[in-house]
Parts: sequence; C-alpha cells; structure tokens
Amino acid sequence: MLSGLSVSDDAGRVVCTLANFEPIPFKADSLQALSKLGEQVDGKYRIVSQPPLVVPSRDLAATYGLSPDQVVPAIRDQFRAYRATLQDDRRHLLERFEVVDIARKVVGVGSVGTRAFIVLLQGRDAQDPLFLQIKEATASVLEPYVGKSRYRQHGERVVQGQRMMQAASDIYLGWTKGLDVRRHFYWRQLRDMKGSADVEAMIPLGLTFYARICGWTLARAHARSGDPVAIAEYLGTSDAFDTSITDFSERYADQNERDYEQFVKAVRSGRLEAVEGV
Repeated sequence: MLSGLSVSDDAGRVVCTLANFEPIPFKADSLQALSKLGEQVDGKYRIVSQPPLVVPSRDLAATYGLSPDQVVPAIRDQFRAYRATLQDDRRHLLERFEVVDIARKVVGVGSVGTRAFIVLLQGRDAQDPLFLQIKEATASVLEPYVGKSRYRQHGERVVQGQRMMQAASDIYLGWTKGLDVRRHFYWRQLRDMKGSADVEAMIPLGLTFYARICGWTLARAHARSGDPVAIAEYLGTSDAFDTSITDFSERYADQNERDYEQFVKAVRSGRLEAVEGV
C-alpha cells in the first residue's frame, strides 16, 4: 500500500505522494463478521462455536451459574442498560436491533485476564446484522500514582476518555455493569470499517511516514484531553524527550523478547498449558 510513497521534509512538514495507489475497499463490517462468526440453523443466524476462541452462550451457561433459558433475558437486560448510556440519536438507531446471540470471545494479549464477549444483533432481517463487542474495564494503571478517576464506573471512564481523545469515536461506545456488579464493561462495534496498515510489509520510508502519522495522532489526542500549552512547554525545543522515549521503547522491546522467552520455556516445560495453531 505504501510502496509508492515518497517523502520530503520541508520546514518540518512531511509532503507525501502516493503513486499508483489503489484504494482498498472497506470490508471490516458486520456482514463480513457474520460470514466468519455466524451460522444458520433452522433459518436463523447464531454465533458459531469455535472453542477455545469463541464459546456461545448455549455452551457457557454453566460457567456463570445460569440455565440457557436465563442467559438471553439477562443479556437483554444488559443491552437495555448499555443502550441507555448512548446519545439520543445513536440510541434511536440501536433500538432497531434485537439481540440474537452472545458468545465469549478471546481477544488480544492486552486483555489477558479480563472478560470479553461479542453480541449478534439483527435489524430488519437476517442480512442486517450488527456485531457488538463487550470488554471488561478494570482500574486504570495510573490510579496508584494520580488517584482515582472521577468516573466510578471503569467502563464509563474508558468511554469518556475515548470520546475526549478521539476526533471521531465509535458511535456505539457505551458502558454497563456485569451480572456481577463488581465487574465493569464497555461496549463498542466489533467491526466498524476501520482500516489497518500492514507494518511488516512496509519499506523503511513507508514505515517512517506511518510512524509520523501515529505520532501526530497521539499528540492531537493529548492536546484534546490535556493542556496543549503546558505540554508544549514541558517538551521544550530540545530532543531530550525524543531521546528518552526512544530509549524507553528499545528497552521495552528487549523486555518483551525476554518475557516471550520465559513464556516459551514455561510452555515447553509443562508449567503452562497452551493450545497452538488456533
């Protein structure tokens, strides 16, 4: 995608030219998710069972001490509570959908130790699906250092933070408590047509350009949520902060490699159970 990119630095600005660029069609939507995560049974869609990655509610009931007949009503109650946290126009859109099925879904390493689910909803017919993702939100890692957030519900804290920092957040961002009220969750679309970059396939020039875009995006987010003047004064005009971040990144990458080596050793010795190839 970025192989035809040329970059020149003019007075601190990057001028970009994409040669022979062909736009990639957006396919990361709920219909695409349905083709991978859904199956038709007796003319109705449900979430397919793909343990251990995807475990539908019909196979999960015993885990939470609920019968299959109790799971769906409980989820519908959760859905109504979540819907109430949305802005009026977005809540109105979501009222056109009804809950069809739910499943626990394994997600990335950043969510290890927390619960995550997906919910299949249906609009006008079976070809009008909407997948939502429910992720558990725990206390911020910053709490021991800067104090607790003014948002007592961790799901709300995550949602309000994203709305503040992002130029355009997921329209279905919301929050709720779990059946266990001590657990907090936030909801969002599972597939919202976001694009992604194939970093491994980038040439150095393209990777540099992509890194600068990420840097500008992060800086804008901090400026939206904090005091941009104070941040600028703190950073100053020297490269001290840049050097510190680079040093931290290199040491963090080295730590990741050491952690992975220990993980592999634990799996090979039998101390940790792991399923490969899923």
